[in-house]
Amino acid sequence: MIMGITVGIFGTNCYIYSEDDKNCIIIDPGGDEDLIISQIEENNLIPAGIALTHGHLDHVASLGKLIAYYKNKGIDIKFVIHEKDSKSVGKDSHEYHKSGLVKLGFANFDNIFKDSFKSFPEADFFIKEGDNIFNMDLTVIETPGHTEGCVCLYSKSMRILFSGDTLFNSGVGRTDLPGGDIKSLFDSIKTKIFKLPDETRVYPGHGPDTTIGREKNSNPFF
Repeated sequence: MIMGITVGIFGTNCYIYSEDDKNCIIIDPGGDEDLIISQIEENNLIPAGIALTHGHLDHVASLGKLIAYYKNKGIDIKFVIHEKDSKSVGKDSHEYHKSGLVKLGFANFDNIFKDSFKSFPEADFFIKEGDNIFNMDLTVIETPGHTEGCVCLYSKSMRILFSGDTLFNSGVGRTDLPGGDIKSLFDSIKTKIFKLPDETRVYPGHGPDTTIGREKNSNPFF
C-alpha cells in the first residue's frame, strides 16, 4: 500500500508505505504531522521507521514531532538518512537550514520553522547504496545532485521508486541550494535511475507520479 499525502508550505509528497496490514514506513515527513498521524491511524498501521530521501527542511520538518508522538504511545521510531546529509538533522542543523531558506527568500525563517528546529534528533542510522530499509522491500540507491546525500528508494518486486527530489514528472531537482551539483544530478539519473525497468512507477517528492519510461522519453531535461 502506498498513501501519498501533500504536506507543508512547499507541497511536499510524504508517503506512507506498507507491505502488510500492520507496519509502515514514513517517507519524507515534511510537515502537517497531524495529517500524517491520522492517515496512519485510520489504516491501523504502526510505523516501523522514518526514511529520508534527503535533508531539506521541506522533507524533514515533522520528523521530531512524529518521533515524540509515537514515543508517548510507547513506540520507539528510528529514522535513517544518508551520512552526507547528516548536517540537516540534530542539534547543529539550524545553520544548514538557514542558509537554504534565506536563499529561497525566507528572511524570517526562524519564526516560520522554529518549532521544527527545536525537535530535530540525531540520526539513528546512516544508509548507503544497497541497504535495505527497515526489513522491507526497499533498497537504497545513492543519487547525489540535489544534495550530496540524496537517495532514492526502490522496490524491485513492486517496480516502484520513491525518487525524492532527484526526478520529477517532467522535471528534475534543483541544484542551486547548498550541496547541489547539476552534473552529479544528471549522472545519477542517467546512470542509475534510467537503468531501472521502464514500467517502474516513480513517486517523487513533489507533483504527480510518473514512470521511468515516460521520463526517459519525454522529460525535457533529457
